[in-house]
Amino acid sequence: MYKKLIGQKINLRKVVPSDAESIYQNAKDKDICLAVPLPMPYTLKSAQDYIKICQDKWKNKNEAQLGIEDKDTGKIIGMIGLMNLDFKSKKAEVGYWLGKKYWGKGIAKEALKLILKFAFSNLKLNRIYAKVKSRNIPSSKLLEKCNFKLEGRLRKDGKFKGKWDDLLIFGILKDEF
Repeated sequence: MYKKLIGQKINLRKVVPSDAESIYQNAKDKDICLAVPLPMPYTLKSAQDYIKICQDKWKNKNEAQLGIEDKDTGKIIGMIGLMNLDFKSKKAEVGYWLGKKYWGKGIAKEALKLILKFAFSNLKLNRIYAKVKSRNIPSSKLLEKCNFKLEGRLRKDGKFKGKWDDLLIFGILKDEF
């Protein structure tokens, strides 16, 4: 489907078993596990299992999970993916997380733009949507910076830090990208 999506600070690529340690080191933070659907506590085995799941879903073409690779170190510092790929309806859901020490450096924005370009150009999708917990303000702001529009709110759809929280639905169309 592709070899690697090349960015300025990062690349997006398929994850391999040797990435388990760096995924674990960046995903084990409690705040990340609470913000995105990762097991808590996040263990090295969690990362190893996740890599296998990612590889299987690539083969079945129903998900495209990509590691966010730091260009300087070659390490995976986060993940971004297209889930619920629906080629008939030409849409998918995007989800992402980034290791805490990489926040605020424009990396998530670069990763999101790279995967949107891939989705719209290579996969020929027409719509990408994202679901964000309403308290995850940085993620909502990131989506808005990348031209996503707030489309709706699912009230008390899940728990966040032990409290019920609304889920916000954002979307972007190919011609808005």
